Amino acid sequence: MQILKNIGREKMIQFSFFFGLLILSSCKTNSKSNYPEGSPVFSNFHYEGDDQIYKDEPLADGYFYSPILQGCYPDPSITRKGDDYYLVNSSFVMFPGVPIFHSRDLVNWKQIGHVLDRESQLKVENAGISEGIYAPDIVYNPYNDTFYMITTQIASGIGNMVVKIKDPMKGNWSDPIKLNFGGIDPALFFDDNGKAYVVHNDAPDEGKELYQGHRVIKIWDYDIENDQVIAGTDKIIVDGGVNISNQPIWIEAPHIYKRKGKYYLMCAEGGTGSDHSEVIFVSDNPRGPYKPADRNPILSQRHLDKSRPNRVEWAGHADLVEGPDGEWYGVFLAVRPNEKNRVNTGRETFILPVDWSGDWPEFIGGMDPLKSSIPMPKGVINKMNTAGYFPNANFSFKDDFSTQKLDDRWIALRGLREHFINPSNNGLVMNPFPVNIKERKPISALFYRQQHTIFSATVDMKYTPQSEKDLAGLTCFQSEAYNYVFGLTKSANEYYLVLERTENGVSTIIAKHKLNDISDIKLKVTAKGDSYQFAYAQKDEVFHNLGGIVSGDILSTDVAGGFTGAMIGLYATQDNDIKL
Repeated sequence: MQILKNIGREKMIQFSFFFGLLILSSCKTNSKSNYPEGSPVFSNFHYEGDDQIYKDEPLADGYFYSPILQGCYPDPSITRKGDDYYLVNSSFVMFPGVPIFHSRDLVNWKQIGHVLDRESQLKVENAGISEGIYAPDIVYNPYNDTFYMITTQIASGIGNMVVKIKDPMKGNWSDPIKLNFGGIDPALFFDDNGKAYVVHNDAPDEGKELYQGHRVIKIWDYDIENDQVIAGTDKIIVDGGVNISNQPIWIEAPHIYKRKGKYYLMCAEGGTGSDHSEVIFVSDNPRGPYKPADRNPILSQRHLDKSRPNRVEWAGHADLVEGPDGEWYGVFLAVRPNEKNRVNTGRETFILPVDWSGDWPEFIGGMDPLKSSIPMPKGVINKMNTAGYFPNANFSFKDDFSTQKLDDRWIALRGLREHFINPSNNGLVMNPFPVNIKERKPISALFYRQQHTIFSATVDMKYTPQSEKDLAGLTCFQSEAYNYVFGLTKSANEYYLVLERTENGVSTIIAKHKLNDISDIKLKVTAKGDSYQFAYAQKDEVFHNLGGIVSGDILSTDVAGGFTGAMIGLYATQDNDIKL
């Protein structure tokens, strides 16, 4: 993915931030009267997916659905120790960062937490939505029985870094170790003689860039004892891509695998959008020289008919692992555009079987139109929509916020969730920051990824705004510059529900409605492809639309730019800038 401009680290914590937190932590939460003034209480969140493809294409016996992780779970990387598989994804400025999943069969997955869950690990306080954590690579080293996660943190001057742990199931990964090289998308490779290497994307040597998007893959020897690349060992092993005369762009996301005495280097090529693909090289030595396969790419959708039904696009950025049945599998990112070719669910995690019976790994069906389901590994039973497992296809997610520990699917932006939320007997108390959603700062908003093209999301809210600077409600969010806000605020002595659209940083009020009674409000957003609707209900529980049908265009990755998918947020602020 294209390098974004680094943003220097600034102090983000203000006195008001700590003061608000102290108020929140000191409050009893067993009755509404004890909530801090200006704090909304959210309860009974209900998300429901209803995509047509899962109705039209029910699972056959022995099959499971792909994507395995729906919504914004891009750049998957996978590793194995014995019977245990671990998978991680990019998280950008989401906090906690780098969701981590566990499986024993590649079909049934559980989220076991996040790799970067402390402020000492993740310093993205002032970063834009598509900065932060890029392309994490997880790998197990059997020679010291240690798991490594290496990544690029585009924020606070950190750059490339590594964290490690003995047992991912227990959590508590190490603090980051900054690595002494540039570029992005690093991956570690541990050879069977105990030696270690880092490969990564980088710019060509100074003065040798031939065209825009010209990149190289470099390799370094890696010192396991000191967790650092060895100075002077860097070497370019791929220049440009498979065939530099064709001016390929953005060779990146490299991984090395060893099989039958050969070293295979697999990379993404073509950029992370519509020309995305996966290519493969081979060598007799981990440091090269590497020769491309006669037939590349081995995975892509870019060459297919754009009018085909149920399209999957942008396939690439893959990682390989041997499955429980002895066969190989590859996880990769791809997108599922809606009827207007918009990408609101973002880049998702897909999986395909890989045929490695010959000289090269080949994604089975990876160059054909991708299907919604694939055969399960032998002997596996599909449990993905049973309790405890991460669901896929059409499913619902409900949360009454009655437990002290938040579900791992809830994330914040740029800072800890615990700085502004407090579960209670009556729901989730949210202490608003004096920061609004358009700022590159930690905001008081809790997000759930949009995982379907057709969905609904509802939540109950108890809230009494104290002034026009107060607002709380729902947001549909692609970035700080592209979002919808649907919330309750105050103007003079009147209370209003308002719907605001922000496109490229310019905000417009779509609709507003005065409420005489704000004692109980239920908020709802629904989408059917590109068509979104916002509605509210009160004591009669009859929903009333506000603003008609609005376009989801600003929630699409290819309209808003960047690398994330749309998210549904519970949002509160004491710096409301919507003027009624």
